[in-house]
Amino acid sequence: MNTTHSPQIPLRAVFMRGGTSRALFFRAEDLPPAGPARDSMILSAMGSPDPNKRQLDGMGAGTSSTSKIAIIAKSNHEDADIDYTFGQVSVDAPVISYKGNCGNISSAVGPYAVEEGLVETSDDQATVRIHNTNTGKIIVARFALQNGLPKLDGDFALDGVAGTAAPIALSFLAPGGSSTGKTLPTGKAREVLETDGFGAIEVSLVDVSNPIACIHAQSLDLTGRESPAEITETPGLLDKIETIRIAAAVRMGICSLVEAQTTMRNLPQIAIVSAPTDQDSPATNIVLRMISTGQAHASSPITGGMCLAAIMKLPGSVAHELARANNDASQPLTIAHPSGTLALDADISGSTVDDFSVNAVTVFRTARRLMQGEVMVPRHRISDDAEG
Repeated sequence: MNTTHSPQIPLRAVFMRGGTSRALFFRAEDLPPAGPARDSMILSAMGSPDPNKRQLDGMGAGTSSTSKIAIIAKSNHEDADIDYTFGQVSVDAPVISYKGNCGNISSAVGPYAVEEGLVETSDDQATVRIHNTNTGKIIVARFALQNGLPKLDGDFALDGVAGTAAPIALSFLAPGGSSTGKTLPTGKAREVLETDGFGAIEVSLVDVSNPIACIHAQSLDLTGRESPAEITETPGLLDKIETIRIAAAVRMGICSLVEAQTTMRNLPQIAIVSAPTDQDSPATNIVLRMISTGQAHASSPITGGMCLAAIMKLPGSVAHELARANNDASQPLTIAHPSGTLALDADISGSTVDDFSVNAVTVFRTARRLMQGEVMVPRHRISDDAEG
């Protein structure tokens, strides 16, 4: 197909599911350098901005978990094979946030790199060292191979995804302070946050791979058992939560007030937590409802779960107060969410604010290449230099 005079530009891309999210994956070499030209191409490919919040004119699906992109390249980092840049694409605004990472999409990076021939493998097990450029952190992905490609068939069930598949182990190394430079950005396990229009609310602020503000469900007049639809349909609730997110972003030093209100709309995530009850599995440590980019999640984002797993082990925090302790400290922590549960192994040092440190968090996901080829970008929507 001759595209010289075509009204659309074909852009090589792969559509992948990673965990409970989906993203368009791009090779860095196929995109312009970071900046407005690159962003205009990505926004158009995803169908953003869409005031109707459906992204019908692109590859997004109108939700925060399906409006994501990944940019992949070989790495020059001494501890990594692959550079991976994550982008959270706003559904209804011309904004892509490159602040923070997505754990679910991280799980698809290793398989993508193998399938693209970006890393060499020699046996039936792949180990891919991933440098996440958003946070500067290293993630190690380990997964089985079959005939040199990622193995798909397996008996691992991931809540929120139909069927079973081969597991991918993701170890996030030293994930504390990925966005703010500190695991506890304010140096406190718990504090009272003053918000504009909502008043004071008690929170725990933590940054492990991505920052979250952890809130007791009762502080929002919730039981913690509400479905995502019930949270969305409660009058004024998401607006209240957004004022808390904005105040927390400023308090944690993530960005300025203006940035939190406009371009930095995805961080921190809001973790609404409650104590497990008899209706939960005995293995459940805490119950979670997560809010990200103004939407109630149907499951738990990995990065939000990592923060929660860490702060559950910090005395004085909101999560520690509500969590059910494991009888066996070596057992993983289990977070109940609307679609099931998320289990994480958290390697923690210290038990006070002064010595608290997160050495690593390991989670298990599945991923699959869904489609490959070219995504079409209307030429009139991008700047001239984007074609180079």
